[in-house]
Amino acid sequence: MYIVGCYVTYLLISLVVTVWVARTLHKNGRVFLVDAFRGNAELADSVNHLLVVGFYLINVGYVTLALRTYGTPDTMRAAIELVSDKIGLVLLVLGGMHFFNLFVFSRMRKRSRASAGSEVSFVHPATAHPAPLA
Repeated sequence: MYIVGCYVTYLLISLVVTVWVARTLHKNGRVFLVDAFRGNAELADSVNHLLVVGFYLINVGYVTLALRTYGTPDTMRAAIELVSDKIGLVLLVLGGMHFFNLFVFSRMRKRSRASAGSEVSFVHPATAHPAPLA
């Protein structure tokens, strides 16, 4: 009797939280990415967008896989506990992904700053001339 309500509640809360986290990370992560990519805003924006797409794919995929439940809650208490367990797992996955991304970009930023003394100039492939054969 309560299972459909559990599914609807779980999906609504999970998707709203996923969208909110994705928007927050996209908005606030841009500054960090621009710094990590040495001021290359175009690259930072591109990576930021790709991260958000991947974030949505992984989280919506997890939410849909975790929708399945074994057993049927027969009381309101059991229904609330079921939804709480599922939302808790979604929040842990979101938090884990967030900290993993912070770790990766922190390492990128450190490498970028460490090699700041050895500037590398990039040449667009269309304007590059092949080196003469020896």
